[in-house]
Amino acid sequence: MPKKLIRITTIPLSLEKLLEGQLTYMNQHYKVTAVAAEKERLEKYAENNSVHTFWVEMTRAITPVQDIKAVWKLYNYFRREKPEIVHTHTPKAGIVGMLAAKMAGVPLRLHTVAGLPLMETTGSKRKILNLVEKFTYSLATKVYPNSRGLREIILKEGFAKENKLKVLGKGSSNGIDTHYFDPNQFDETQKRNKRLSLGIPQEDFVFIFIGRLVSEKGINELVTAFTNLQKQQQNSTLLLVGPFEKALDPLKEETFKTIQQHEKIVTTGYQEDVRPYFAIANALAFPSYREGFPNVVMQAGAMNLPAIVSDINGCNEIIVEGINGVIIPVKDASALLRAMQLLVENDNFTERLASNARTEICKYYERKEFWQILLKEYKILEKLYIKS
Repeated sequence: MPKKLIRITTIPLSLEKLLEGQLTYMNQHYKVTAVAAEKERLEKYAENNSVHTFWVEMTRAITPVQDIKAVWKLYNYFRREKPEIVHTHTPKAGIVGMLAAKMAGVPLRLHTVAGLPLMETTGSKRKILNLVEKFTYSLATKVYPNSRGLREIILKEGFAKENKLKVLGKGSSNGIDTHYFDPNQFDETQKRNKRLSLGIPQEDFVFIFIGRLVSEKGINELVTAFTNLQKQQQNSTLLLVGPFEKALDPLKEETFKTIQQHEKIVTTGYQEDVRPYFAIANALAFPSYREGFPNVVMQAGAMNLPAIVSDINGCNEIIVEGINGVIIPVKDASALLRAMQLLVENDNFTERLASNARTEICKYYERKEFWQILLKEYKILEKLYIKS
């Protein structure tokens, strides 16, 4: 009988995007169950990925009553199923899943840290989040920061001891499928037609951002930098691919209006397949305030795009200054503008970065290699913690 592995994220979107393909791969070695909120979407995920699922209502906000209900439901489920491994991702799934697993006596309790939302929080809320984070790690057998920089932050904040932490491979939670993200899949006609459909002139230099259009992703600074760039460089476009999230982390009203009104800022909303948008872009602009190990930066690299990224963990590990991109200070619209000018004005420099971009990603972050690293880790821990 294969051992039971339960993977938990707060919402199915994380299973679909952040862990794409990983659970299906692990299903060859374990009996895998995916746990998340949003019942219908979770069931659809089960059909598409051939894994078992278990629905638990969870929220991304601080909701103590609902969280206790989720812990109780999971505890009873673990007692019934007796899994050997419970592996959680995302902060809420982490605290709920690790607590329930500890209470139920699950031998291997693993938690991946793919970013710390608390880093942009202050006051009493920050204190609460710090305590929750520390408590989550204390319940886990092993904690996996998905970047070296994130590991250092966890140690500095005193959330966990060094012997509990491990970065798998060179970082990331899932690597990247470089066969899927391959610029050679798009020919010149496809690219020309895509630009036409979006109203982007063929000769324009296109900066692309992919992700949630929220303040902590640096969108206010990006729009400010771009509008200043565009006054000097008329042949430039900013392509924003992703949803607005007005409830959680809204943009400044002025930024939102500029996005709506500026003729050279193009928005597409959320897109299931982002490759056609990467294919028509010239560079990624990703001035985020905090990340774990950003998939978007790896995806852009695999699609041969140089990147402008902020000097934060994850981003400054994927991008090497002057090799495959440019690194700028966090929350610095002036530095972002200078980097954008550099790429638009210096063709040779931009082409050199682009020519290195895919090589760097293929060398260090191929997805199937990451899956093998994680599987090997599971097997090592089984020998240490699970009685035969």
